[in-house]
Parts: sequence; C-alpha cells; structure tokens
Amino acid sequence: MLTATAISKAQGSKQLFQDVSLQLSDRRRIALIGSNGVGKTTLIEILLGIQDPDKGTVNRPAAGSIGYLPQTLQDELVGTALDATLEGASHITDLEERLSELRERLSRVEGPAQEHLLKEYGDLQSRFEHLGGYAVESEAQRVLAGLGFDSETMVRDVQELSGGWKMRVALARLLLAKPDIMILDEPTNHLDVDSVTWLEDQLSEWRGCLLFVSHDRDFIDSVANRVIELDGHSSHEYVGSFSDFVTARELRLSQLEALAAHQKRKIEDTERFIERFRYKASKAKQVQSRIKALDRVEVVEVLTAKELKAKFQFPEPRRSSRIVAEFDAAGAAYGDRQILKDVSFVIERGRKVALVGPNGAGKTTLLRLLLGELSVTEGKARLGNKVDYARFTQNLTEMLDPHKTVLQQFQASLGDSGDRNLRTVLGGFGFSGVQVDQKIGDLSGGETTRLALATTMANPVNLLILDEPTNHLDLPSCDHLENALNAYPGTLILVTHDRYLIRNVADSLIVVRGGTATWHDGLNEELLKPPLVEKDNGSSNQSANPHRQEREARKVEARRRSKVSEATRDLRKERDDLEREWEQAESELAEVQRQLANTATYDDPSKVTALTREHEQLKDHAAQLMEKYDTTLRRIARKEAEIE
Repeated sequence: MLTATAISKAQGSKQLFQDVSLQLSDRRRIALIGSNGVGKTTLIEILLGIQDPDKGTVNRPAAGSIGYLPQTLQDELVGTALDATLEGASHITDLEERLSELRERLSRVEGPAQEHLLKEYGDLQSRFEHLGGYAVESEAQRVLAGLGFDSETMVRDVQELSGGWKMRVALARLLLAKPDIMILDEPTNHLDVDSVTWLEDQLSEWRGCLLFVSHDRDFIDSVANRVIELDGHSSHEYVGSFSDFVTARELRLSQLEALAAHQKRKIEDTERFIERFRYKASKAKQVQSRIKALDRVEVVEVLTAKELKAKFQFPEPRRSSRIVAEFDAAGAAYGDRQILKDVSFVIERGRKVALVGPNGAGKTTLLRLLLGELSVTEGKARLGNKVDYARFTQNLTEMLDPHKTVLQQFQASLGDSGDRNLRTVLGGFGFSGVQVDQKIGDLSGGETTRLALATTMANPVNLLILDEPTNHLDLPSCDHLENALNAYPGTLILVTHDRYLIRNVADSLIVVRGGTATWHDGLNEELLKPPLVEKDNGSSNQSANPHRQEREARKVEARRRSKVSEATRDLRKERDDLEREWEQAESELAEVQRQLANTATYDDPSKVTALTREHEQLKDHAAQLMEKYDTTLRRIARKEAEIE
C-alpha cells in the first residue's frame, strides 16, 4: 500500500495543490483528473519519489513493486519489440538463464556436487513453473498483439519503430511485469480504437492498484472504480465510475455554491453593521469584534467554469464545391506491399467524418492519397474544387520553437493577421494575460497541444483534418474542442481513438480495415470495437468477451444510476437532512436517558421533572423524524421505480 498524507506543492509563486491525501491499495483503479497545469504529473512524481512535497508525507511499500509509464518515453529500449517487452518479466527470464547454467553444470559433475545442484535445479524449476515461466513468451506476444503488433513488427528492432510504437512497447513491458502498483500517464495517447478496447479489458480486471491519468471518458468509465479530481487548490475523491463522479461532483458543487452564497450574505450583513456603527462609541466593542471575526473567515471559493478551459473559435472559410473529397476504386502501395485497394466513397461539403481503424491499417495512407502526398496505384483520389485545408498532427508540437513566446510563434504561423488582435485570438485558445508571453519550452504538454491547434485552426479553411487532437488535452479542453467542432462551418475529417468525441461530433464513419476503407452513414457503435475473432473452422465466434460484456453492463448501470441520481437529488438531500436531525435527536435522547439513569439526578426533584419532560419531547420528536425519514425513502423508491 502507498499512502500520501496532507501533501502540498508549489511551483514558484503558484500553489499547485495543498492538503492532498490518497491511498493506493489492491483493486483500487483510480482515475486522476484535472485541468492542464493543476499538477497531475507533479503529484505522480511526488508519489514515485522523483520530487519531494513542500509539506506532507508519502509512505511507499517496502516490498511491493511500483511500475510507471510517463507520457514521454524515458528508458532506452533495446533489442526487438518482443525482447524489450520480456524485460518486464526479468524476474522470470533471470530464473530461466540460471536454470540453463545449472543444466550445463549438471552435465559436467557427479557425486555429492551433482546432488546439491539437482536440489537447487528442482527448487528453481518449481518456482519457474509457479511464475508461469514456460508461458511468459507467449504471454508477451499476447500483450503485444493486443496493443496492435503483428508477428512481423514483434521481431523488428525497437529502434526502427516510431515514438508511438515505442510507447506501446513500454506499456507492454509494464503490463507483463504486473507490478503491485501501476501508474499510467495518458496510456491511450498512442493507441487506436481496437487497442484502447483491449487495454480496457485488461485494466478493468487489474488485481493490483492502478492510478492513471486520462482524457478519454469512455476509458475512464470502463476502468476506474474511483476518481480523484485536482481542482487547482486541493483534491476531491469520489467512489465509483466516471458517470458516478459526474453526478457526485455536481452535488458537491451545488452544496459548495449554497455554502458560498450563505457565507457571502453573512459577510455582507457583518460589513453593513461595521459600516453603520463604525463611529458610534457605544458599539465600538461590537464593531471591533466583528472586524476580527471577518479577518478569521476562510472564504469558500467556487471555481468558475472559465478557469483553465480552452476555447476554440473558427474564422468563416470560403465555400467549397459540394464534393470535398472523392475516392474511386483507389489503391495504394509502398513498393511491392499493397496497403489499400478498391476504396470508393465521396465526402460532401459540411460532413463531419471520423476515420477509424487499427494502427497500420492505412488511415495515414488514405489521407496522403487524398492530399496528393502519395500517388494512387489504381483508381482516383482527389480533393474537390475550392477546397482549402489545414491539418493537425502530433508532430506539429515538435516543430514549435521552444525559445519563442506563445505570441511570437502564433504570429509567425498565422501569416497575415489582418486587423485581428492576436492576443484576443489566443485568449480564445486558453492563453490569457501573461501566458501569451511564456516561452514555449515552459509550457505543459496540454498547453503545447492547444497552441499547435491554434496555429492549425486560426486561418480560414473549409476542410479541417485533425489527427488525434485530444492527446495531452485536459477534460475541460476536450469539452470545448467538442463544442467548437460541432460549430465548425466547414468539412471535418477526424482521426481519433476517443470514442466519446466521435459519438458527439461525427455524423459518419470511414472504417479502414482489411486492406480497404468503407463508408458508413451514421454511427454504429459496433464499428468502434474490434471485430469478432474467427474460430479455427472459420465460423464467427458469436460469444462476446465476458469482460467486455461486464464492462458494457457496468456502463448501462452507471447511466441508469446517473439518471436515477438526477431525478432523486432533492429527495436524497431531504433524506440526508432528516437522517442528520434524527441522529442528533437520538443522541440528545441518549444523553437525557443517561442522566435519568444516574441516581444523583434524583437529589433534585425539579431537575428530574425537567428531564422527564425533555425525554418525552425528544422521544416524540425522534419518532416524527423517523416517520418522515421512512416516508422520504418510500418516495425515493417510487421515483426509482418510475424510471425503471
């Protein structure tokens, strides 16, 4: 178990968080969420011992293992992808090497020495079998396959792989290691839809402790059984899935707003009293008392929705032709390797299309054909007339000059700004005040992504191509990106593994799989999942993965609970208030009964009379509260039954 108690951390003059406490123990799968810049990565590094807290303590397990996957690869991977993955099971592969050494020595010795070696060999072999040593390589291959590797890529030198594929190898190595505590920082950033679904299945059954940061709502909802939110001040922990968190957070914020409003009224009343009687000698003592009381008040703060949320705005583009993109029996190949064939569909003006499929299936190739970066081997692929496009890719963040300020980089990327105020435009992308004068090298990953999106979207285009735009964004920024894409007046091609974003933005799908790309009007949820695995006899395996069935059932149940919670919110508040009053009455009744049971009480007849009268009143009051409480429970049950 790892525990953190009352930890605080500041960055320069900025307080990231304070008084944060949490516990990482078996079977807790905790999603750590919060806006960019509130200190999620800093908190993780404090838990790992990479940084020290300003205040508070962290107690790490003496014997348990901790595994960490950062957003950017830190360790040097060597060998093939399979070799690098097997390093995660070094405790098993070391045993295998020792067994091999013992076998060689056994062939060269006899007598008592051989007996001693045989005993050691037997003990080690028993332990090797217990740890699943004979299956470790097949397990490594299974994990790599789940993360999108085919048999050919598994044996490629890891140094030949792209950064995204290296991150997958690092994740596979960590999954194979099965640490007692696993910490993942945006694990889905480099995965496709199929791999995200596979990873959900693995992590939703994780037996150790899992702490992860993610912007993917579906992923959080499927995996987490707790949510910890950093809000720029402290932390708030919620038990349940992401859907449960949303409901509980709304209730907490409404209670906080009510408390803040009540406190504000009391402060205003006090300030009016001070102002009215400040110069009246007879009230001087009371005025001074209230002034001191005001100084001691801890003001309840309610964060506004504007804080740290990026807003994306689009200038009006010129009107394109009706057909924005067209593929007619198109094919593509790299050398002798055929990637795509028989691709035929049309994208019309104003459509919002999600391009999905496993990595390596040809999504990037399809875009390169469309943009003329790759020639077709057959058929046609072309953009329509008067189509102006902008394309966002993750490597845009690497092309930003770390020595320039946000404003300087934006100005250089924008070209002719006309009469627009660039600081105002950047404010729409979440950079306000002194932030526009920050060096790009000092920005967080999410802030860098927002700037790259700003440079992509600021110029008027009628075709927007976004490749994984939500990577490194926080949840509030994802919300605003979703709203902006729904308001975008042009045509959108969206490449993303974020099923929540697809569901809320796209009106159609292009599925790239099996060497071709197919168009689908509307959103069929089944197309966002991996296809069913074929049996050996070639028939389709209709029995779904039981973990996935459980996960889908949990999602349905979470949505039902959310709906019930919303409908019964006022009644539940009434129930909780009655329960507190009832408990208070019972406590007071117990105190009166204790006094009546004390023989010394009866030395004072008047006290006995008063206590007896109070006992009857409290007993009646407790009974009335209990009756009201039961009535409220029945009303809640009826409301829940109506929803069912």
